Amino acid sequence: MTEATLALAQAGDGEAFRELIAPHRRELQAHCYRILGSVQDAEDVLQEALLAAWRSIGRFDGRSLRAWLYRIATNRCLNHLRGESRRPQPAGLPDPGPAQGGAADPWWLEPYPGDADGLTPGPEARYDARESIALSFVAGLQHLPPRQRVVLVLRDVLGFPAAETAGILDTTQAAVNSALVRARAALPPGLHPYDVPVPKSPAEAAVVDRFVSAFQRSDVAELVALLTDDARLTMPPQPVGYRGPEAIARFLTSHQLQEMTFLPARANGQPALVLYLPDPHAPILRANGLTVLTLRGDRIHALTRFGDTSLLARLGYPRTLPNR
Repeated sequence: MTEATLALAQAGDGEAFRELIAPHRRELQAHCYRILGSVQDAEDVLQEALLAAWRSIGRFDGRSLRAWLYRIATNRCLNHLRGESRRPQPAGLPDPGPAQGGAADPWWLEPYPGDADGLTPGPEARYDARESIALSFVAGLQHLPPRQRVVLVLRDVLGFPAAETAGILDTTQAAVNSALVRARAALPPGLHPYDVPVPKSPAEAAVVDRFVSAFQRSDVAELVALLTDDARLTMPPQPVGYRGPEAIARFLTSHQLQEMTFLPARANGQPALVLYLPDPHAPILRANGLTVLTLRGDRIHALTRFGDTSLLARLGYPRTLPNR
């Protein structure tokens, strides 16, 4: 940020304002996504926050643009959560059938497009960029009360000092520290990934290729061997979860469909697969959903299946492809 650009923005220059916020936009979107769990909600709230920032840029004191923007975005997220605090389960979900001992993810959970590029944590952060956007971490955050969720993200993900976090939330450092202790204790265990292959590496690709091959061949033994002992399968927004290699393998092979086509994708910094099925009435392939894979070493720890094909546009995939 330069004083000249700030002065222009405060004088009403929209282009100067866009130049000011451009370096922060992606990380602000990721911030809203972590708190809300939904890419669409995050984008809507971010637009509201940036509009509020534009309207109040004349009152910005020039000290820390990043903290000022996070203050606006964070409080817009809290306002959104207050409005959604009693949101009901959406009606009309199909019956998922009997689950096998797994807990469902929040129904509003959505995949975040791409990797963690451009998301840089502060020096006091406890999570690195990949961990902080991982699907299991974002899902775990949704189980925290809004205030604790926000404090944990500001302190442990973004690395804001306690004093700055208190300023963002208009509260005291003691209240921030207390909320952080409670949030850390309540966050589900095991969300720090470990022994995760390097993104887009041959090791990562080998695990994904083994999964696709085993699934397409309905090879139950290979699927079981590929899944960790505590593996889980969830399918937001459906209230269903499957836990354990045998239960997951049985479910997958019972739903195995012939002539499927998998395309590799990235979501939440993790490998993902877009599934297409042939249309029986036209020479095209139709999208059937997205599965995000959480890896642990050379095995799969979690599969998260999203059946809403409207989500694919954010990842750059069409709903139909030619069937050649």
